[in-house]
Amino acid sequence: MTDLSIIIVNYNVRPYLEQCLDSISKSTRGFEVETIVVDNNSNDGSVDYLKKRFKEVVFIENQTNCGFAKANNQGIRMAKGRYVMLLNPDTVITESTISDCIQFMDKHDDAGALGVKMLKSDGAFAYESRRGIPTPFVAFCKMSGLGTLFPNSRTFGRYYMRYLDVNAAEKIDIISGACMFIRKSTLDKSGLLDEDFFMYGEDIDLSYRLLQTGQHNYYLPTRILHYKGESTQKSSYRYVYNFYNAMLIFFRKHFSNYNFLISLPIKAAIYVKAFMAYMSNLMSGKHNDKEEKLGFMRQFMYLFIGSPDNIPAVEGIARENGLRLTVLETSNDILANGHTAVDKYYQYGYIIYDISVFSYSDILHHFDVAEHHGPKMAFYHPLQKNIITDNYVF
Repeated sequence: MTDLSIIIVNYNVRPYLEQCLDSISKSTRGFEVETIVVDNNSNDGSVDYLKKRFKEVVFIENQTNCGFAKANNQGIRMAKGRYVMLLNPDTVITESTISDCIQFMDKHDDAGALGVKMLKSDGAFAYESRRGIPTPFVAFCKMSGLGTLFPNSRTFGRYYMRYLDVNAAEKIDIISGACMFIRKSTLDKSGLLDEDFFMYGEDIDLSYRLLQTGQHNYYLPTRILHYKGESTQKSSYRYVYNFYNAMLIFFRKHFSNYNFLISLPIKAAIYVKAFMAYMSNLMSGKHNDKEEKLGFMRQFMYLFIGSPDNIPAVEGIARENGLRLTVLETSNDILANGHTAVDKYYQYGYIIYDISVFSYSDILHHFDVAEHHGPKMAFYHPLQKNIITDNYVF
């Protein structure tokens, strides 16, 4: 029997999906794993290109962008695994992620699903890795700022559950849709993702329904990287509208008795947050233009750590894009400690790791334990001959 079915919904993020699939291929050893990519009508050539690169992956090609929930459900209906993993394309899992998750679930019969320790591109812990059920009171604490003022409070800080140890397995309520590892038999009881949610909120709704089966949701501190940038712009009106509107759908569905009390504050929050997003973008001059993004990326200093065989290619990419680059050949000390072995590593904007030398596990470990979370991680892929960052692909 297939151990695991991995479902990835893609929309115009080809380089990130390619890296995600590469990380999966290094994590599946010893297990029977199928990967299903549901493409929501991308126009960046994702499917044609990646079909040749990953012949073992099943691709579903939609003719329209049918949304995150519906696309995931397409993949789930095809899944043969005893476990299902919903994974964002802008993630990188480590060589041990799949093993860690399967072993934990096999040992905990009460576990219906689990989430993992997600790191941002600078190595900082992503608080959405574990959340509490957004009851009317919990939602009020988040929107009013009480959760920010008292982040470690079990009363006011329930939304992000920051009072829990980030390095310990714990029972939680809500698992992030960026990486949901679910027992298939539990998913059969809870039902699939609610397709009324086009984007955002479907993970909250599914997590809540998974708990209603009588099993628990867990947080497991095995690391993955979640860029959360290419497909999610939190400062945009689109994000604000979709996120808060999803919260409204969730409340109407599960807390209908509070509908009037909840609807007005959330609708007000949509307008307030949208206005703030507009003003922030106006003042910062944010644009999506490729040349302007490249200009922004040229502000930083870059440190490449890798094989001497790949230094000429990386230097060529830097020259072509006008990047300020320092190169460092790998050594025993560097292999063991990564960029943290480099004096004043925090002066760099990005640390570029050579994937032919470093494992994804080691890279994420180095960033997780780093004293300074200033630099961000980047990857050089010799096969693709590109450098991938959270904001730009060179």
